[in-house]
Amino acid sequence: MEQGLAMVYQQMLQLKTAVDELPSEQALAFQHLSRELYTEGSDPSMNLVNKRNDLIKDIRKQPGFEFFLHPKPYIVLCQASQGGPVIILNSHKNGCDAIILLNSAEPVHVPLDVTLKALESQKTLLQQLLGHCNVRIRGESESTRLFGRREGFTIKSSTECFEELLTWLWTSIVSPIYKMLDMHNIHDGRLWWLPTGAFTGLPLHACGPTDQFIHSYTATLGFLLDAYSKNLPKSTLKVGITGVTSTGSGRDRPLPGVEQEIKNISSVVPVSQVECLKDKESTVDAVKCQLENCAWVHLACHGTQDLTEPTKSHLLLYGGNLELETILRMPLSKAEVVFLAACQTAMGDSKLVNESFHLGGGFIAAGFQGAIGTLWSMNDQDGPLVAKHFYSHLFSNGRQPQAGDAAEALHLAVKELRKNASYERWIPFIHMGV
Repeated sequence: MEQGLAMVYQQMLQLKTAVDELPSEQALAFQHLSRELYTEGSDPSMNLVNKRNDLIKDIRKQPGFEFFLHPKPYIVLCQASQGGPVIILNSHKNGCDAIILLNSAEPVHVPLDVTLKALESQKTLLQQLLGHCNVRIRGESESTRLFGRREGFTIKSSTECFEELLTWLWTSIVSPIYKMLDMHNIHDGRLWWLPTGAFTGLPLHACGPTDQFIHSYTATLGFLLDAYSKNLPKSTLKVGITGVTSTGSGRDRPLPGVEQEIKNISSVVPVSQVECLKDKESTVDAVKCQLENCAWVHLACHGTQDLTEPTKSHLLLYGGNLELETILRMPLSKAEVVFLAACQTAMGDSKLVNESFHLGGGFIAAGFQGAIGTLWSMNDQDGPLVAKHFYSHLFSNGRQPQAGDAAEALHLAVKELRKNASYERWIPFIHMGV
């Protein structure tokens, strides 16, 4: 199943494979040949292909590299659940089920009493519901985006619709899985969702008892394995903040909440550890430099997902766009966590079976261990509040956070947001990675 998951991701991972432990000559040769192949696109020369294949064969002869760019056996894949259970959700016209991976144990199968047609129907209803709630782009005003609903679709009815959706998700999908976890004496802690096909994009983290588990998502098991094995340089953690209230193009809605968002982060992160780019400073080159030099990066700006060409998905910066394709080519040796406070950063394309490519997952493919994103566009006023509680938890009492702390920090920040926000505002925030 892992081989079939997220094929776009797997192709990109071949260009981003960790080669730090290879002899330097082999590492450089592999990176050089991979870049040449990537540049030549869909019609590379056979000579180049053969050279790279021969090099891979030589690499696999070395101890510890037997599975280099090779499908990993289950004994390796199950280590992706070392931080907590990983739940793979599989949808098919003949039936849907879940596979729970438990570290160093046999996988657990959970049949689900749900059909592919029912899943697709619920996803359609969710899209319609978001349309009625006018959930579109960060930067729209409160009056336009949350209260300018269509005739006959009141605040109460939208709340009821979300509750019906979450109840269905709980009864049909999540509750049977929780019962199986309970049978294996797993009652709380971290939990990872790996949805495929029609399960992609459903807010599985938002149904049932919201405080029982700390939820994360991943597109492949390989992402988690790579994140766990990443060796980061020992240095003082640097937090890069990019805030774009306006791109200067005149075509995008302004984001007035970004200014307060920057202030909230700067007030809790030690000043010596903050590198801030704002508006005109937030050029493509400046942000690329920030991504290379900072372990944690907070991007408060507009973002757009390209469902036809996922690598063309991009962040809208001052004077230009930073495409995912460019980010995937960058050397991000210090990268730990990226917070994408932009629209459409975690939304996969439901029309692509086994593909959930999005900006958040793309940053993880590029080398980040974790990412915060949204299933749909966030409200501009929520950015400052979520950021404040997220970073306050991470840096409380002089702490120096690690990538694995981000999931709990988001969990606590969204818990604060839930106190006064409607479903469409708090549900979209998700954590990806370790």
